[in-house]
Amino acid sequence: MKKIDMHAHFFPRITREEAARLDPANAPWLRIDEGGETGNIMLDDRAFRPVYRALWDPALRVEELDRHGIDLQVVCATPIMFGYRYDGHAVMDWVQRMNDLALEHCAYAPTRLKAMAQVPLQDLDLACAEASRAKASGHIGVQIGNHLGDKDLDDEPLVAFLRHCGNEHIPVLVHPWDMMTDGRMKRWMMPWLVAMPAETQLSILSLILSGAFERLPRSLKLCFAHGGGAFPYLLGRAENAWHCRDIVRADSPHPPSHYLDRFYVDSAVFDPRALRLLVDTLGVERIMLGSDHPFPLGEQNIGRLVAEQPDLDDAARHRILAANAREFFDL
Repeated sequence: MKKIDMHAHFFPRITREEAARLDPANAPWLRIDEGGETGNIMLDDRAFRPVYRALWDPALRVEELDRHGIDLQVVCATPIMFGYRYDGHAVMDWVQRMNDLALEHCAYAPTRLKAMAQVPLQDLDLACAEASRAKASGHIGVQIGNHLGDKDLDDEPLVAFLRHCGNEHIPVLVHPWDMMTDGRMKRWMMPWLVAMPAETQLSILSLILSGAFERLPRSLKLCFAHGGGAFPYLLGRAENAWHCRDIVRADSPHPPSHYLDRFYVDSAVFDPRALRLLVDTLGVERIMLGSDHPFPLGEQNIGRLVAEQPDLDDAARHRILAANAREFFDL
């Protein structure tokens, strides 16, 4: 059975000097350890995340895809690469360089690897221009962060960017990043375990309850990472609130369940009970295989959760493992 992994990350061999041209203190670069198998994403002298060679080496990536039986993988930026903190014009060269390096990464095995671009989301005109340029140069979609500071996806310039992508038939993956925290989640990767799912739920509900989906074309192909975060489990809470409180339904003419056919999610939920809920909530037509490879919090045996889910028949497995992604990206 074919497998297309639509959510994986890469980080190119950015040197400290290249990062410093954007920002010596905060632009990320890659420090590779002696031996070349491991390294760290760095911010100046500060280690941000330990990583290993599959993140930057397409040869090892393809070897791992072979071991997992993955026919095609879609790679996108590690979110720390976004550069949203900078002026859009100041970061444009960085963004285009990262997008060109993503295509270079995938050129190693063009039938096995495809890329999604990043954009300077903080500047609407530049973001739209880069999304269109990236599509013309070979990217099959765009990955964006789920917010810009205190601006969620219902902020009008972000809605306008999504509208552009819908009109231009550019698929969009929304990835949580820069997770909400007031300092209480200091240990045990709590921002990734607690705030990251909440960020994705916030993104989905902001589009629903603001009425943004009413202003977006149905041609927009939109996917939320990590199984939609906390949204599937808490849909009932939002639905009840819409029916019971006028302040919840003030801007949304329909309850949240009305909009379940307006977006997709990936399958990175790691538990058969969670996958069962996801299927019950969104249907097999709205879920795509996504691994978060090659990070430790990703699916370590890519596709196994879907392949071994007892509630799915072969047709449903085929949709989640490959067919939905083929349609989403027009492969």
